[in-house]
Amino acid sequence: MEKVQWKVDGMDCNTCALNIHKYLEKQGMKNIKVNYATGDVLFDAEAELTTDKLKKGITDLGYTVVGTKTGDHAHDHDHDDVQTRFFSTHLQRFWFCFPFTLLLMTHMIPGLHHSKYFSWIMNHWVQMGLTIPVYIVGMSFFGKSAWKSIRNGMPNMNVLIAIGATAAFVYSLYGSFTGQAEQYMFYETAATIITLVFLGNYMEETSIASTQRELNKLAKSQKVMANMIAFDDEHKEQIFPVENTMLRVGDLILIKSGEQVPIDCKILWGEVHVNEAIITGESIPLHKQGKDKLIGGSVITDGTVKAQVTAIGDDTVLSGIINMVKQAQGEKPPAQLLADRISAVFIPLVLVIAAVTFIASWIVLNEFTPALMRSIAVLVIACPCAMGLATPAAIAVGLGRAAKTGILFRNATSLETFKDIKQVVFDKTGTLTTGNFIVSGFKFLVGEEAEFKKIVFSLEKYSNHPIAKTINEEWKTKDVIHWKKIEEVKGLGMVAEDKEGNKFIAGSFKATVACLTDSQELTNDDHHNVYVIKKNELLGWIDVKDEIRPEAKKVIDYLHSKNIKTILLSGDRKSKCEEMASLLGIDTVIAEQTPQQKLDKIAEFSAAMPTAMVGDGINDAPALAKATIGISLNEASQIAVQSAQVILMNHGLKNLPTALGLGKHTYLTIKQNLFWAFAYNIVAIPVAAFGLLTPTFGALVMGLSDVVLAINSVRLFVKKVI
Repeated sequence: MEKVQWKVDGMDCNTCALNIHKYLEKQGMKNIKVNYATGDVLFDAEAELTTDKLKKGITDLGYTVVGTKTGDHAHDHDHDDVQTRFFSTHLQRFWFCFPFTLLLMTHMIPGLHHSKYFSWIMNHWVQMGLTIPVYIVGMSFFGKSAWKSIRNGMPNMNVLIAIGATAAFVYSLYGSFTGQAEQYMFYETAATIITLVFLGNYMEETSIASTQRELNKLAKSQKVMANMIAFDDEHKEQIFPVENTMLRVGDLILIKSGEQVPIDCKILWGEVHVNEAIITGESIPLHKQGKDKLIGGSVITDGTVKAQVTAIGDDTVLSGIINMVKQAQGEKPPAQLLADRISAVFIPLVLVIAAVTFIASWIVLNEFTPALMRSIAVLVIACPCAMGLATPAAIAVGLGRAAKTGILFRNATSLETFKDIKQVVFDKTGTLTTGNFIVSGFKFLVGEEAEFKKIVFSLEKYSNHPIAKTINEEWKTKDVIHWKKIEEVKGLGMVAEDKEGNKFIAGSFKATVACLTDSQELTNDDHHNVYVIKKNELLGWIDVKDEIRPEAKKVIDYLHSKNIKTILLSGDRKSKCEEMASLLGIDTVIAEQTPQQKLDKIAEFSAAMPTAMVGDGINDAPALAKATIGISLNEASQIAVQSAQVILMNHGLKNLPTALGLGKHTYLTIKQNLFWAFAYNIVAIPVAAFGLLTPTFGALVMGLSDVVLAINSVRLFVKKVI
């Protein structure tokens, strides 16, 4: 399967997104995510599929594919010429219609229509002439969209606007051509409906755009100028500016103080302080030197470096974050499913209500004109967009703020699921601790110190465990043993065999016991970190020290303040785990666990109540995937990152309370939005049906209803969540 990412123009409401989703589903696409608020369409397609057919199908539905990204290749179509054409935006359409509508509305100003300067406006032929341009522009958008949606079997909200405006216009035309203009003149109603809905659509677009604020900030950081280093014929260094999109892996660049890092790279020369707030939310500059990596989008606050490009395009950290957030925004959490089901039948239901309103009013009032106005008011006041926008707007803001803070959600469901979390399980090493170890002591019982260190280094150099990495850095040597075979047994340690057939083990006390038949004869001292054994003989042991993360205590205290139970689940020795739990105030300790035992425990916890797990190592990966929500730190092993649904950037354990708070408040915002969307329609439609609302005022209120949702969602940017 191949990932396809498109930008699609023309989606006006959630019904449009459902249209595209159903079409792609019928064509056999998988993992379809359509976000009408941003225009992003993502799906998995067969590698051999030609996308031209799909593009044509989406075009036939009434939408336009304006940008595509397939696999590692991006094709961004320059459609600025489309945007500069008149009548291509709601704002342009509004300003065209506004002067005509304003003139038509002057008769509503007391005394003005009796003025000799404005009395001509009351002429029905003049009013028809003023309305026709507005009606043509309105139908070129609403009518075209409505027809295509009806043809596709899923009418959208533009059907209601088109029918309402057309009913008022045709009714007025009938009066003009039958000599009954005084009784049938509602030209201003038709023009006002169209003009105000254009204004409402523009306000809605602007409001939705504000929900993408943080993501847009990240996107703007992707295209900058870079100082590329090249060499002339005399091998002299030359520096010239290029766009970062022109850089390739391996290129050399110069980055100076005050400049933005143009792309992911590795420092070859120099030292700098770099602000990575755009990625991590942490504004305190970090010191970087040779061999350290710089993330594109971060800013050099002090110093100058020469660096080598390590990733471009979709492979950069920033692109990965943006794509992950976009995909998560396209997810439909459980709260959206009810709104989607209602949206699918909403338009036909409103049409039925409008018809019933017209017939009942005509019978009761015995007058055609007020009956028609009531039915038109029902059509224009109804707003399916509110139901469709309720969840995506809140999700977009929640994910955007999370990304800005240094929290990445793989899907929107995880954001919502946080509200249910009752307990959090922590791994110990690298999660509650910094992972920065030092060798605090060692003892060799057999042979010489140099030989002991050589054996240990030769074993541990093949491990990615933080303790192994510490030993490797301190005891590095060129004189190594070349093993016949070696493997890392998860949760146990390193097991190797040399060319003579001797078996070596470097692991915990429990691992040593598990791998030997007469281990009890070796030692009863289980207080050391690494035991080294050759042919069932204990060669020695090593102690390392790890510091607790400074933010760990505050995180545990916060969880307790929210009545969330904390559990320490580790493969480390029980005595060390209990010591840490006592320092941090963790409720329960489960120590000396293998990866399989960890997995079983997490499965048991998750079955009992919603459980989050925070881990970072290879041995945590299965448990992270099994938890209700798996949370990984971004400096964790790649398999742990891939197994988690939530990633905390840059030593981000401190961001765990924010992640939990954002999840709960995003869900609260979704509930508020859905309540408003349903309550608005439940109240507004009957009010219009009983004649308490004019079509003109109804069109204005309908446009404002979406803005209310967007404003409520945008509050998440500044709302206190912890």
